[in-house]
Amino acid sequence: MKSYKYYDLILGAYVCVLLCANLIGPAKVSTVELPWIGSVTFVAGVLFFPISYFFGDVLTEVYGYARDRRAVWAGFAALAFASVMAAVIVHLPPAEFWKSEQPAVAAVFGNTPRVAAASMIAFWCGSFVNSYVLAKMKLWTRGRWLWTRTIGSTACGELVDSSLFYTLAFAGLMTPRQLFTVTATQYVLKTSWEIVATPLTYRLVGFLKRAEQEDYYDRETSFTPFSLAVTRAGGRALEAASPQSSRTAADPGG
Repeated sequence: MKSYKYYDLILGAYVCVLLCANLIGPAKVSTVELPWIGSVTFVAGVLFFPISYFFGDVLTEVYGYARDRRAVWAGFAALAFASVMAAVIVHLPPAEFWKSEQPAVAAVFGNTPRVAAASMIAFWCGSFVNSYVLAKMKLWTRGRWLWTRTIGSTACGELVDSSLFYTLAFAGLMTPRQLFTVTATQYVLKTSWEIVATPLTYRLVGFLKRAEQEDYYDRETSFTPFSLAVTRAGGRALEAASPQSSRTAADPGG
């Protein structure tokens, strides 16, 4: 099996962003005034959670669906552990001198089991949809027009993620109109982030394809999410002297 210089670093960054967005992000709800739009209220983590989709796009584009699948499972396991750890810490009896701090700890880390489960389910489903759509679009476009598949896959993945999370977490606690409004707002913000980050995506993807000598095409990949297997079947490594390698190095999206 081919080894890579930067895969582990991208994987670590992916899991780090995911944990921070889900543990630190929900601690604050913010309202900002936007020109022509007015007041927009959102959970602060929405500004950072889309970075996990950015890394997911990079992993699938460069290393293939199977390696991104391993990253998604690593992120899911990290979220599950963090949720259990947070619940244990919140429910442990505080020391006498710490009792005044207990409400703050509970407010920051005390997600209900319903919200924690909704977050993990939404992340898992949305991430796999994102990776699947990008891998398939790469085949349909023959590796050209990188921006279409990064934005298109994120739009699909974030739609599943946002719809599932807010429905599972808040259905019955919000009116249907409120639920639709908050879901639509979060979806637009998350997808817009991917559009803004497109130049950075091009630079990172181009760098990694050159450094790793890899541009994976999932032609024979099994797209089941219930596997950790990584094979070279259907993949294509770039050869340094090939015309295709030169084109990809100059323009990763065709």
